[in-house]
Amino acid sequence: MTDTTAAISIDPERLAEIDALATSTDRTRDEIVREAIDEYLYTSAWQMERIEAGLAAVREGRVVPAEEVYARLAARYGWSD
Repeated sequence: MTDTTAAISIDPERLAEIDALATSTDRTRDEIVREAIDEYLYTSAWQMERIEAGLAAVREGRVVPAEEVYARLAARYGWSD
């Protein structure tokens, strides 16, 4: 894959944190930023998949009332009101 250059605005303090991390891990600023973006995109996609699955479960009626969930947790962990 061919990389494309993208410009972003970032505050000096955050840039200093990125540079410090790059230095301490013997990586480049680009590597740190790319990894951060990759992780963010992966996490966001995972969250969206889970949200969509949850909404589908609700639409299909596959839900447990909150009171039942609380009661199960209380029973499991010995909590009382």
